[in-house]
Amino acid sequence: MLRTIARPEHIALAAFVIAMTAPAAAQSPDRSARPALGPVPELSLTPPVTATLSNGLKIVVLERHQVPLVQIDVRVRAGSLHDDPARPGLATLTAEMLDEGAGGWSALALADAFEQLGARFATGAGRHMASASLRVPVGQLGPAIGLLAHVVLRPDFPAAELERLRAERLTALIRRHDDPNTIADVQFDRIVFGENHPYGRPALGTEAAIRSFDVAALRAFHERFYRPGNTTIYVTGAIAAEDAMRLLRTAFGDWSAGVTPQATPAPPAQTVRARTVYLVDKPGAVQSVIAVGHAGVPRDDPDYAALEVMNTILGGSFTSRLNQNLREDKGYAYGARSAFDYGIGAGAFSAGAAVQAQSTGPALVEFLNELEAIRQPIPQEEIDRARNYLAMRFIQGFQSVAQIGAQLAGLGEYQLPPDALTTYVDRVLAVTKADVERVARTRIDPANLAIVIVGDRATIEAQIRAVHSGPLHVLKVVDVLGPVPATGPPTD
Repeated sequence: MLRTIARPEHIALAAFVIAMTAPAAAQSPDRSARPALGPVPELSLTPPVTATLSNGLKIVVLERHQVPLVQIDVRVRAGSLHDDPARPGLATLTAEMLDEGAGGWSALALADAFEQLGARFATGAGRHMASASLRVPVGQLGPAIGLLAHVVLRPDFPAAELERLRAERLTALIRRHDDPNTIADVQFDRIVFGENHPYGRPALGTEAAIRSFDVAALRAFHERFYRPGNTTIYVTGAIAAEDAMRLLRTAFGDWSAGVTPQATPAPPAQTVRARTVYLVDKPGAVQSVIAVGHAGVPRDDPDYAALEVMNTILGGSFTSRLNQNLREDKGYAYGARSAFDYGIGAGAFSAGAAVQAQSTGPALVEFLNELEAIRQPIPQEEIDRARNYLAMRFIQGFQSVAQIGAQLAGLGEYQLPPDALTTYVDRVLAVTKADVERVARTRIDPANLAIVIVGDRATIEAQIRAVHSGPLHVLKVVDVLGPVPATGPPTD
């Protein structure tokens, strides 16, 4: 086999030719100065068309013809907010069972039919809303809407599928005992909201509740809450509004109005008094999960834009103070963040991270320091950077019909004005230094915090006590989640 050996002069000549013919754009960029920000991308949305059918069903259509896809989101006010406090989990289980058999179609037959249409379909429920979401090529929209109507209006709730989902939920409850993040979340919500508050109850349900649910309970919940006057259908994509209205009127127009349930308001959150620490012992854990916070604000709070800017500075981005402190400077964690969990009612404000066990005490100190520091004067440069970050990334939430549909549905869920999306960037850029400092002082309360730490008590208790952050309550995992569920069929 012959090998060609490059001679030095040939290599030099080739390098010279490449350097002379390379385009200017391939030259090394000037890294001596930070690149200037480009213009903020504009969000261009056609005004949605809205109609209400005679049975009370509301339909909202936003045309988007760039891609031949249509997204349909059916939103029913039937989330976990509507659960019986003594039997949580029924709302999410009912939504999950919708596509397990409907209109005489089995779960497998429904899945095959949607797949044959090239459609993606899912059901579920959150705190406020239950949903059935469909994304389908525009050419298959008619038959896909027919299947969608079967699922929403005529679920069969087959007993065999209920037993399968019941077993899955009991298994999920078992797994929660090994997940420190879940343990921390459950205890944090319980302290911030109280066990009787819908935001403080487990949406998945308790073992007793899950075992008690039967087909009759699912049917009764569906009969009560899945009503046209309690439902909005959002359509986004490559279809004319009048065509979407015609298809939906055919599929859903005969839906019996029945009695529309009254809206269930979210009660006020429980007020956290002083600083109280809850240490949940997880023997052998090499990390500690820390969650600190208190009640926050609802989504329609007039200070929403200012809170978003402030939280971006505190812990809402990679370059935030919390992440730079605990990850970049101290090396305690892979990441640290803070967030406002907005709801129809006041959600929670929380900050947290998973940190090395031996750094639990020092990490807690840094969380408390940062919550104090954000209430002090904030440099204008940080405010400008946070505003630009929010404004520049906002458009990323509108790259697909599914994302646009979710944004549109959010307007209805939180009862926001129609222009809340198109004016978001302007409102963020209009936030002033005084606005940010005011909400930091009035909405962040370091003196009154729920502090939950899940970790190895033997390693971290002395560290926590050394911080003097408040009274310390030591719990076991079963104190938070209850006993590990037994597997098997429901008991009488």
